[in-house]
Amino acid sequence: MNDPQPAVAGRCAPASAPGARWPAGGAAPQASAGGDLHAERVSRLIGGRLVLDGVTVTPRPGETVGLLGPNGSGKSTLLRLLAGVLAPSSGVVTLDGRPLGRTTRRAVARRVASVEQNVHTQTELTVRDVVALGRVPHRRSWTPMSAADLGAVTAALERTGLTGRADQSWHTLSGGERQRAQIARALAQEPSELLLDEPTNHLDIQHQLDLLELVTGLPVTTVIALHDLNLAAMYCDRLLMLRDGRAVAEGTPSEVLSPSLIEEVYGVRAEVTPGPGYPVIRFLRRGAGPPVRYAASDRPAEAGTGAAD
Repeated sequence: MNDPQPAVAGRCAPASAPGARWPAGGAAPQASAGGDLHAERVSRLIGGRLVLDGVTVTPRPGETVGLLGPNGSGKSTLLRLLAGVLAPSSGVVTLDGRPLGRTTRRAVARRVASVEQNVHTQTELTVRDVVALGRVPHRRSWTPMSAADLGAVTAALERTGLTGRADQSWHTLSGGERQRAQIARALAQEPSELLLDEPTNHLDIQHQLDLLELVTGLPVTTVIALHDLNLAAMYCDRLLMLRDGRAVAEGTPSEVLSPSLIEEVYGVRAEVTPGPGYPVIRFLRRGAGPPVRYAASDRPAEAGTGAAD
């Protein structure tokens, strides 16, 4: 297990702008000031292999935390632990200070929405049907959708640009359209915590930017796994870098995204320069000149399992 290390101080400005409102049709979720969704030194064994090793993540209310790291570093496993889909082998995930395992699935689903990679279904559903699944935690069994349910679904379709495809079969959608439909389903759920596993996959650059603008403008706490380091720098308040199941650095984008750490974790060389409020990364071809270092120390403090308070 990783030993606790002093955490890098992270940026704490909420991702949502003052006065941000939930889409019309549902009440705006209120982020709790005293708990929310936290993972404390969680580990997970799968098939005898330790895929996550003593990682802590404690998002502040309204914050967007980006999970970075190469394939197989533990990002998806950490998100599934936070969603309650998997149970930690050790450590604990809490929602408002209460262990997730002691909270009913319906109660969790009313607070936490999750979008995983590569969601498939064999059932013949329309886009509207898929988005309406987000209302299941708010309804009694076998009852029709209320006006509030219908309003939340309509608003989610509008926010993701899918109104014109609402009655189209799910199976006829492109990969990017399916991804947007799953985001719409999560929005219809009206969560206070949103977990996204590489949501920009299959999206063109316009829809990538539109999606991240939408997500970071919502009054929710978000944990999002991303591969694009520049998008992470643009849209995340804090970053947690994972490698081989362990947290190796945590802090603001400017603190974490250094040339030396990028090379250490990803095995590629990069130039990192200050941008308008966030760093800009340019990857170097093999054989190119030395990377640019712009900070007094280009290596962020080791995060280990700690997280900023």
